Order: sequence, then C-alpha cells, then structure tokens
Amino acid sequence: KSTEVSVLESERRKTKGKKAKRKKEELPDVDEEINSILLKEKVRSKAPELYHPSVKFEDVGGNDGTLKEICKMLIHVRHPEVYKHLGVVPPRGFLLHGPPGCGKTLLAQAIAGELELPMLKVAATEVVSGVSGESEQKLRELFEQAVSSAPCVLFIDEIDAITPKREVASKDMERRIVAQFLTCMDDLNNVAATTQVLVIGATNRPDSLDPALRRAGRFDREIRLGIPDEAAREKILRTLCRKLKLPESFEFHHLARLTPGYVGADLMALCREAAMCTVNRVLIKSEQQKKKHIHTGGNAAEESMGIGTDILGELQRLLDLLKKQDPLPEEQLQKLCIEMNDFIVALSSVQPSAKREGFVTIPDVTWADIGALEDVREELTLAILAPVRNPEQFKALGLTTPAGVLLAGPPGCGKTLLAKAVANESGLNFISVKGPELLNMYVGESERAVRQVFQRARNSAPCVIFFDEVDALCPRRSDREVRASVRVVNQLLTEMDGLENRQQVFIMAATNRPDIIDPAILRPGRLDKTLYVGLPPPEDRLAILKTITKDGTRPPLDTDVSLDEIAYSQHCDCYTGADLSALVREASVCALRQEMALQNTQSKKGK
Repeated sequence: KSTEVSVLESERRKTKGKKAKRKKEELPDVDEEINSILLKEKVRSKAPELYHPSVKFEDVGGNDGTLKEICKMLIHVRHPEVYKHLGVVPPRGFLLHGPPGCGKTLLAQAIAGELELPMLKVAATEVVSGVSGESEQKLRELFEQAVSSAPCVLFIDEIDAITPKREVASKDMERRIVAQFLTCMDDLNNVAATTQVLVIGATNRPDSLDPALRRAGRFDREIRLGIPDEAAREKILRTLCRKLKLPESFEFHHLARLTPGYVGADLMALCREAAMCTVNRVLIKSEQQKKKHIHTGGNAAEESMGIGTDILGELQRLLDLLKKQDPLPEEQLQKLCIEMNDFIVALSSVQPSAKREGFVTIPDVTWADIGALEDVREELTLAILAPVRNPEQFKALGLTTPAGVLLAGPPGCGKTLLAKAVANESGLNFISVKGPELLNMYVGESERAVRQVFQRARNSAPCVIFFDEVDALCPRRSDREVRASVRVVNQLLTEMDGLENRQQVFIMAATNRPDIIDPAILRPGRLDKTLYVGLPPPEDRLAILKTITKDGTRPPLDTDVSLDEIAYSQHCDCYTGADLSALVREASVCALRQEMALQNTQSKKGK
C-alpha cells in the first residue's frame, strides 16, 4: 500500500508540473495577443492627413482689420530670405481666441488657403491618451510630421485642453504635456529657415492657457475675434449669401440691424433656417392648394375645420412630399427665392450665441418708447452716442471717451429702460449684468465672473456694459466688511482701470442706493458721471402716459378719458413710470372684467 501511495503522489506532482508549464507557455501567448491588439489600435489611429483648404480671405467677411494685420505677419512665409538677411527669427505661431462661432477655424483655413499651403488640422483632445507617455509621443510625432511636410500650417483647435496652467493642473500628465508642447515649439526655432511651419492655436478660453505658451518665440501674436457689430454683420451676410437666390433689392443692412449678438456661425444657421422657411412656404403651400382644389373643386367650404384636422392634414402633406420622388417642375423651382420675411420668421428659431451664454444683446427699445427724461437723454447722447457717431471730432478736440455713467434714482423711474434705449440707438453690442448674478459662494468664482464680463466686452467692442443694481456688487468697503465682497470690489476697480485706455467700450450702471456704493467706483475715470433719474413732473407724466397707450390707441381709450387730467391729478404726484404703466394695465383689467360681466348677464337673459 505504501508503494501505491508513493506512486500516486509522484503522478500528482507530475500533473501539477505539467499544468504549471502549460500556464507559463500560455502567458507569452496572451502578451502577444495584447501587443497585437495595441498595434491594431495604433494603426487605426492614424496620423492626421494633410489637405489643401479651398477657403480664401474673401470668404471671411467682417474682419477686414484682422485680415490686414494677419497679412503683415505672414510676410515671412513668402519671403523668408528677409528675416534670414536681418538675422531675426520669424514668428512661428499665432493664437486665435474669441467666443464660439466667431470664425477661428475658418480664419485658420483661410490663412492656409491664401498662402496655398497644406494644412494639418488636429483637435487637441486627439492628442490626449490614458497611457503614460503616449500623449507626449503623439505631440512629438505631430510636430515631426509638420516639419517633414513643410512648408505647411499646423492648426490645433481647442488648444486649452492640452495646455492648461501648470500651477492649476491636477495631474502630472497634464504638466508633462504642457512641457512637451513648449519643447516642440522651441525646437521649431532650431529648424532651417526654409522649413516654414506655421503653428496656429484656437481657443475661447485664453486666460486658462499656461503663461509660458503666450510668451514671445512661441505664440508671438494673439488675434482676438469678437462678436461682430452691425457693419461687420452686414459684410458677413453678404459673404454668406453670395450663392443664395435672393431678390435683387434685398436689404442686408436691415437684416444686420435685426441680428444683434449674432456671430458668423449664428448667421450661417440663420441663412439655412431661412432656406427651410422658403421650402415650407413654396412647396407645402402649393401642394396644399392642389389638394384643396382637387377635393373641394375650388370651394372653400372646408376652411373652417378644427385644429386637430389641420395638424393631421399638414402631417399628411409632409408625408406626401417625402414619398414623392419625381423631380420638381421648373415652374416651382423658379419660385424658390429666399425673401426678407423668411429671414424674419427664421429669427425666432435661431438664438444668438450671446444669449445662450447668458449675455443679453441689444433690446428692441428706442427713444420713442421712453416718455420724457429729455435732460438725461441729452447727457447720455453726449456721453455715449456722440463718441460712437463722431469719433473724429472727439479725437481732434482731444476728448477721451468717458469710462462710465451711473444712473441713480428711485425704483421704477426708467433707469434700465434708458440703458436699453442708448444701446439700441447707438447700434452697440449690449451686455446686461445684474449685480447679484455675479456673486458666488465659492472663493474666487465671483472675481472670475467679473473678469469674464469685461473680457466679453473687450471681445464685443464697441460695446456697452450695463450693471443693474450695482450697489449689490460694489458696496462700501470697511474693516468689518466680509473679505469676499472686498475682493469683488477690488476686481471691479481693476477691470475698470483696464478699460481706461480702451476705445469703444462703455460702462453704465443703475442703482437706487448711491450712498452705499464704494467711493472708489465713483471717482473720475470709472463711473465719473452721475445722472439723477427722479420722479417725473406732471408734463413728463403726460408724455409717459401717451407713450404707454400709444396716443390712446393701445389700449383703445374712450372719448371721456383725458390723459391730461390723469397726469395732472394730485393722486399721481408721486407716480413713477412703472406706476403709470401699472395704472394703465389695471384699468385695462377692470375694463375687461366689466365686459365679461356684461356678456355673462346678456347670456343669462338670452336663456
């Protein structure tokens, strides 16, 4: 038995040894499979391909000044011998920054297309990898590919994703990527002068980039693309509508005035939506007329059908058009023309980028919507409208643009309405900010919100920044004050000082408590002009009532109603503009209530 047991144990040991050998032999097979999978993935993620953009400078509308500046900076690409003779290293990179949709990518493509150079376009997120060291390797390969393909343009979109500030970076990998990118940019200066590689980066968050990237020798120049003004929007619309079928007398300037806050991408979406409105107007309505003529024989007896039937009929007509494969006749194609009404209908569907990001654009308020306040209107015209409309005269007289205007007065006297009317009449971009909206419970977020507002104003110049309830944002500082509010006031003072030498950026603020505002805000150079908007006298109340009621037409007034008696009545002595508007609204509700009661009484008598 002992011999049998020993034999069994030896067999077990042999089987265990065989299994262990099999496992050791299988492990290299597994490693080979993993390596093959990784190689396949690397083959799939090919290097970006070169392509020749067909976009030219003429396709970029509304940026004539920017294009002129770019042309001066691109001389080294066509004439590298000039820089070589002077012994100067030519600029290697540009940084394009601005709000989303303003045309950064289009401008980069236009630069490559105008120079007739191939373009290497890369999204910054394509460089980032989860494996340690692979992101840096991708960056090195990208720059090596650009150098081997020179002369060319290397365009990196959303560059802030790979070059954040190193002191804020949460991972070591982010710091290594930034360091590798800086090294690659510096290595371009060691390349021969004939090897021209132009690096262009694009971002809408320039403040989040590492400062070392923005120094000379790397991104030498920064080109800011802001929200276009009315004249720039007209040029963009003319560029976008070159191939569209429009009436000969199409009013581009009128459409440009109706689109404040729109950037190039918004205007392109507007043109596309207007074309859809044209298709809806021409095709569906013509199909509807055919169906009506066939089913009713030209009789319009069925026009008073219910809402549900109309919706079902509209859906059926759309389905018929989708199933219809025959080409449209030439007569219908001739009718396809995008009219101004189609653009106006499309405006309700396309929201500008400024509104989506929380910034208010120019409102539909004019001087005609404001009754009285003639003195304040004259001061605002001289302070804001005159420098915009007559800049040469102000420059000849040596007059600097005032930094800001403070509107003070009781609530409901029309301070906010005045600011909206000024922005509308001047045609400037308008950023409305309510003081409490910028305050945040987290440390540093309130100051960052203030910086973002002023950065947007600089990008949108000419622009008016309007701070409503500014007393909540910059109260009087003291030793007992909370440090958070003190930091916000200091940040606001710093930004206002930064605007001192900037043209076409105006600040307006409104408050009903000027006594609690920090005195540093009200010094010359900041909010240096204070205008009091007080309670209206009787003659101003009459003008306000006429404006509210549209001279008695809306709401319609009876013959026995005298606006003069109401305006000069002692009951309205302390009424503001908001109170008078509430008075008219309440009177309309009373009239409606009486009319409804009369109809109910008549219906009961009829029964």
